[in-house]
Amino acid sequence: MKGILPRGSKKPFNFDIMNENRKTMKIAITGGKGGTGKSTISTSLASELSNSNRVMLVDADVECPDDHIILSTTQEKVEDVETLLPTFDQEKCTQCSSCSEACKENAVVFVKDRYPFIVSGQCNGCGACLYACPSGALQEGKQVVGTIYWGKCQRANESENLILVWGEIEIGCENTSLVVKSTRDYALNLISSTTLPDSDSKDDLIKSPEDSLPLDSGFDYVLVDTAAGTHCNVINAMIDVDLALAVTEPTPLGKHDLELIISLLEIMETPAQIIVNKSDRGDLNLIRNVSENFNIPLIQEIPYEKDIMKKQSRSQPVTYESFKELADSISDLHNTMIGEGRMHQ
Repeated sequence: MKGILPRGSKKPFNFDIMNENRKTMKIAITGGKGGTGKSTISTSLASELSNSNRVMLVDADVECPDDHIILSTTQEKVEDVETLLPTFDQEKCTQCSSCSEACKENAVVFVKDRYPFIVSGQCNGCGACLYACPSGALQEGKQVVGTIYWGKCQRANESENLILVWGEIEIGCENTSLVVKSTRDYALNLISSTTLPDSDSKDDLIKSPEDSLPLDSGFDYVLVDTAAGTHCNVINAMIDVDLALAVTEPTPLGKHDLELIISLLEIMETPAQIIVNKSDRGDLNLIRNVSENFNIPLIQEIPYEKDIMKKQSRSQPVTYESFKELADSISDLHNTMIGEGRMHQ
């Protein structure tokens, strides 16, 4: 099967490097450009796959999670995401400005002849200022930077086969990567556990790797809906996935940003395939050329359809032939991997 062909390489990256020791297939739905339809495809693909599989959808776009709205899920809080937030002891502070100079996030503000102060939303919790302070005036504190949630679809045919996990950052906070990582880690704990969270008991929620069991959970697919772009949030969301679906649109900007995300996937050595949304609203040859140049298969073309938007806005299942074909393609790949011994049955 075709994969990534890095520039200058003689053979394409192939799917044989996928983790051979797990049945659950992890797929990132990503794309450099915003507004291409990643959430539409993520939720629709999750819905289609859940007709005959156990599916977990992880919304890793923590600045604007919307999959739970599209799917009309329940919403249960799992836990807050906390990070270090230094506090000042003014009696020990000598106003030397070392803490401010050490902070690369400009979270520590120093004005001459005044005590420094911290802009909490800018602080990423690295702790550099604590080590830089010569007088021990800084102490370790904590702040909440986000929250992790989980929920089940309230549609009768999906309630048992599809669950959603998502993270949401606190308003004004900049440390989105930590919230993405914490959300991903929680989802991975659920995959490796035989116990799912129970909405009636917070004691059943998986909190840490120590609480999880290294057994097959019965999830066939984990879909990770990433943020747009190629920044740290996207990288964190795509770590250790088996496949990345790069969603784009047939426009010059769509082509440009598709090349960026594919270049990132080359660096991460992550197998990729291309999906074109709104395929009849531009020049499809732009994307076909990218597919040929990078030796990555264009596996699905989804036309612009108002019916898709109408159903989604009403939180109704989006049933469309393109999504069924996409689900079948993913299922075939998964079964092939299992059949070839690359995953435990």
